[in-house]
Amino acid sequence: MVADLPPRPHRGWTFHELPVGKRWSTSKRTVTETDLMVYVTQFGFVEGLFLDATGSERAGYSGRLVPGSLVMSLAEGLIISGGAIAGTGIAYLGAEVQVKGPTFVDDSLQVIAEVTAARLTSKQDRGIVTTKNEVFNQNGDVVMVYTPTRMILVEHVDD
Repeated sequence: MVADLPPRPHRGWTFHELPVGKRWSTSKRTVTETDLMVYVTQFGFVEGLFLDATGSERAGYSGRLVPGSLVMSLAEGLIISGGAIAGTGIAYLGAEVQVKGPTFVDDSLQVIAEVTAARLTSKQDRGIVTTKNEVFNQNGDVVMVYTPTRMILVEHVDD
């Protein structure tokens, strides 16, 4: 992956701590067979590509394929568990998602996020922040890029 990773957050950043250009990285997480099976059965992804190892193979893949929606969910979990928006993120407003390559069971994922847009709302106590989140596998390949837009508080709220 990238030799000089940006720092990881330890407390949710406020709007003013998220200027355009700020970057950070998450920890890594390996996608397990259990992750795949729980996700596809719970949410109805009953497709041979995901349930049957030979289904992936017949489609030209050399491993157990993971749905893009699960990849994004895992990436969001890495962003949230890393603390970037802990106590400061107050709304998820949407995202554009692009799958750039396949993700397989046993791939390890990591996210690098960069603020691409930030503006205060009319209330001035919160802002709208958009990031470009690149999801990498263990080989340094970008498997997904998504651009979430969130509402972020201007000041920390007492815990």
